[in-house]
Amino acid sequence: MKQISLALVLIFLVSCKSEAQKDEKSKEYKVQKSESEWKAELSDEEYRILRKAGTESPYSSPLNDVKEPGVFVCAACGNELYETKHKFDSGTGWPSFDRAIENSLAFSSDRKLGYERSELLCGDCGGHLGHIFDDGPKETTGKRHCINGVALKFKPKEKS
Repeated sequence: MKQISLALVLIFLVSCKSEAQKDEKSKEYKVQKSESEWKAELSDEEYRILRKAGTESPYSSPLNDVKEPGVFVCAACGNELYETKHKFDSGTGWPSFDRAIENSLAFSSDRKLGYERSELLCGDCGGHLGHIFDDGPKETTGKRHCINGVALKFKPKEKS
């Protein structure tokens, strides 16, 4: 019985290993910096979220309330990621969008919570942004890009 239990534990541990995340994280991004360069450029919280795949507390981001026209860019490299017109109030406490700007993201997966989630990364620097879920607005894409506000900066649309 002990051997069967040990075998089951080993099978579980091996099955939790995500090669997709490893492959995507080691991909060559347009913006390449060393960990010490990222640490010098980013705040402690930005570094924890963007480079170490952390999560900010819900309802902590002032970007939750942004409704004016503009673009949300990666806080690490400035890559344009989301437009305000695709933002919606998901009630989750994190900035949420139903789609990204085309070709702005990279995708990976993680199993930090014991099940596989689709991870969203900046397509230019590989910074962790958040996750994508299938509980977004049905009248649009049905997707919810749940993004850490710390991973974003907002650029208001220039008035003409």
